[in-house]
Amino acid sequence: MRRRSMAVLAAVPLLFAAACGSGSGETTGASNSASGGAAEIKVTGEANAKPTVTFPSKVAETSSMKVLTAGTVGPAATVGTNVVANFTVFTWDGKENKISGSTYDEGGPQVIPVNEQIPEVLRKGFAQTKGGGRFVSVVGKDALPAEQQAQVPAGQSQVFVVDVVGVPDAKAAKGEATDPGVEGVKVENPGGDAAPTLTTKTKVKAPKKLVAKTVIKGAGPEVKSGQSILVQYAGKIWGTDVEFDSSWSRGAQPIIFQIGTGKVIKGWDQGLVGVPVGSRVLLSIPPDLGYGKAGSGDKIKGTDTLVFLVDVLAAY
Repeated sequence: MRRRSMAVLAAVPLLFAAACGSGSGETTGASNSASGGAAEIKVTGEANAKPTVTFPSKVAETSSMKVLTAGTVGPAATVGTNVVANFTVFTWDGKENKISGSTYDEGGPQVIPVNEQIPEVLRKGFAQTKGGGRFVSVVGKDALPAEQQAQVPAGQSQVFVVDVVGVPDAKAAKGEATDPGVEGVKVENPGGDAAPTLTTKTKVKAPKKLVAKTVIKGAGPEVKSGQSILVQYAGKIWGTDVEFDSSWSRGAQPIIFQIGTGKVIKGWDQGLVGVPVGSRVLLSIPPDLGYGKAGSGDKIKGTDTLVFLVDVLAAY
């Protein structure tokens, strides 16, 4: 579905492990203030924009968290929910304090499952911050399992500045389902939070142009170009019924990406802009609006027409 891979910033433990190295990118100034944890880190700039951070000269190697702005939109995230957030990560070494990664450089927020894999200090921040809010967390060695602590260089901690966008509650598109009316494709809609079934085994020739048909029409606002949309989806190859990708098959964990700006294949950009949030949409995408003559991976050839069933859960 994606035109090019994006940094896996949503995988916080993986990012933390990677950030324990030398880091790269922009640097921040260090102040001469007294040493301390999150309470003494200075964060400036508007929420939901890349922050500027000034660090004390002495690194705090113990985890801590401070809510900078509590936020007012929707509920706070709890364990077992997903949270949509932007975040910027720094390697705090008391010298260069380099940025290790930022969603603001990657085209939009990420969806993060709040679970036991997330360091407790970050879970506390999410639990106390609603949409529109910001918190800063120092993630020190104590946040890692004992067997990993020895791998972290002395005199370093990771600092997360997190802007919470929202906590989505929808898991699937809901409402009256209609037949998309595409010969050769069958859609079954069980209702509730259950995954729909997409069948593409057919001898009918695939459409030569993009087809976008609404199966369930949502009641939310229309998706705009440049927004980040949260979706569940299944993707199959026309005629074979081969599933090459599906969020439903990965534990029904939705994904988020920017739409209308070339971050995904053209068929998605053209077929999903303007769709009301809450909709289920069937897309039939010819090769030239998919992965082109090169195809993608072992399953998608350059001549394949791709069929997607997409639930648009939220737009930010």
